[in-house]
Amino acid sequence: MKLEHLVTYHADLKPAVVVGNGPSGNRVIVDVLGGTFDGPRLKGTILPSGADWLTVGADGVVRLDVRATLATEDGAHIYVHYHGVSVPTDVSRARAARGEATDFGDAYFMTAPRFETGDSRYAWMNSIIAVGEGRTGPNASWVEYRVYQVVN
Repeated sequence: MKLEHLVTYHADLKPAVVVGNGPSGNRVIVDVLGGTFDGPRLKGTILPSGADWLTVGADGVVRLDVRATLATEDGAHIYVHYHGVSVPTDVSRARAARGEATDFGDAYFMTAPRFETGDSRYAWMNSIIAVGEGRTGPNASWVEYRVYQVVN
């Protein structure tokens, strides 16, 4: 098994809406304002129609449930949905407290995106397994992921 770079995407975010502690933990919703993505086989923009539905557990782990719509340069639309986790570290907590961006590897920030499209040019994306690693911008103003396709 190998990993091949599929896409890097950058999403600009609205300030978080804190719903509060519920039965699953502290619920936080972060709307996507838009963004861009670029990879060897696809490139385009992120539409401002998605959001991150996050739950912060008592253990401090952020559990992600994210949905977004990608619009390729050549007119296709691709739905992306992923779950993931972000396990903060002393480094990522300190950077966030100072309002700084984090870097890849500062925290265990991993996702497993799934893609769906009806466009025949990108139908190959409907049947791939992908994994990604994330980082956040200053004051959580953006999020960026490097996504890799699992190949054999």
